[in-house]
Amino acid sequence: MIPILMFVSMAIFGLIQLQPGDFLDELKLGNPKITQADIQRLRREYGLDQPWYVQYGKWVSRAVRFDFGLSRENGYVPAAEFVFDQRLGNTVTLSLTAFVIALVIGIPVGIYAAVKQYSLLDYITTFLSFVGYSVPVFWLGIMMLILFGVTFKVFPTGGMQSEGVTPYIESSEKFPATGQVKKLETRDGRSVITLAIYNEVAQKDEPKEFILPADIQPNVVVDDYVSEGQAIGQRMTFNSWLAWLLDRLHHLILPAVALSVISIAGWTRFMRASLLEVINQDFVRTARAKGLAERVVIYKHALRNALIPIVTLVGLSIPGILNGAVLTETVFNWPGMGTALLDSVIKKDYNVAMVILMLLAIVTLAANLLTDLAYAFVDPRIRYN
Repeated sequence: MIPILMFVSMAIFGLIQLQPGDFLDELKLGNPKITQADIQRLRREYGLDQPWYVQYGKWVSRAVRFDFGLSRENGYVPAAEFVFDQRLGNTVTLSLTAFVIALVIGIPVGIYAAVKQYSLLDYITTFLSFVGYSVPVFWLGIMMLILFGVTFKVFPTGGMQSEGVTPYIESSEKFPATGQVKKLETRDGRSVITLAIYNEVAQKDEPKEFILPADIQPNVVVDDYVSEGQAIGQRMTFNSWLAWLLDRLHHLILPAVALSVISIAGWTRFMRASLLEVINQDFVRTARAKGLAERVVIYKHALRNALIPIVTLVGLSIPGILNGAVLTETVFNWPGMGTALLDSVIKKDYNVAMVILMLLAIVTLAANLLTDLAYAFVDPRIRYN
C-alpha cells in the first residue's frame, strides 16, 4: 500500500501542477499595484520557479511530518486542520447516511428479486436498477432540487442547516453590568468569565468573575464587549437539540438519497445475479431435497455463498460513495470536502486539494484491504493466519 500511495501522491501532485497558472495570478488580479519584480520574487520564495518534481520532493518532506502547509483561502490555517476539523465530519455524515440507505434498500431488494425471479416485481426492480445506475448523480441532484426544493418546496434547496438553528438556547441568566471579556477558563467543570468593568469611583477598569452554572456554556469570546442584560451563556435542552437534529435531517435527505441511488441500483443488480447463480447449484438442491424450509435454504445456505462477491462490491463502493460526495456536495451546497476540493482547485489553494485527494486515496486503499479481510468472515473456506 505504501508504494501505491507514493505513486498516487506523485500523480496527483503532477496533475495539479499541470493546471494553468498559480495562486500568484489571483494576487495580481487582486492587487493592480504589484509589480512584475514582486511576482518573480514571490515565485522564487515559494519555489514555484522550480520543476514540479522538485516541488513534489519538498512537499513529501513536509508531508511525512504531517505538515501539509497552510490554506491561503481559509485564514491561513493549516490545510489538514481545515479539512479534518471543519469539513471531514460533514462529508462522513453524508456518505455514511447514503451508505446505510443503499445497504438497507439495495441488498434486500436484490434478494427478493432473485427469489421471485421473472415476477412483475423482478422486472420492475431490474428496470429501475438499470435506470438508477445510468443516471449521473449531479443531474439527479439538480432534478431533485427543482422538483422537491423549488416546485413543491418540501425540502431546502441547499446547505446543511437553517440559519439561526442551533442545539442551544440562550440562558435566563444575564450580565448585570457592561464590560469587556478579558478571560475565559474552566474550573471544576464550570465556565468562568472575567469581565473588565469600569469603576466610576476608582476611575479604572476592575476585573469581576462570573461563574456559570454547570449546564451553561459561554457564548462570548475574549475581547468581546457585553452589555447589561445580555444573556450570560447558552444551554442545550432536549427540545432545542431535537429541533436542531430534525433540521439537520431535513437538509440531509435530498443529498443522501441522490448519493445513494447509484449504489442501490448496483447492489440490487449484483445481489440478484449472485444469488441466482448460487440457487441453481447442487448443494442448494440437496438442501431442498432434505426437506428444509425454503427460508432456511435461501438465507442459511444460498445467501452466505452469494454474499462473497457482494462483500467485494460493497467494500469497493465505500470510496466510491466518498468520491461521489464531491459532486453531490457541490450540487446541494453541502459544506464538506467536496465543496472544499472544488473551491481549492478553482482558487488554486493546492495545499487543501492535496490533503483531500490524498485522504480519498488512503480511504480507497484501506477499503481494498478491509474487503480482503472481510472474506474470512463470509466464506468459512477462507482463513487468514
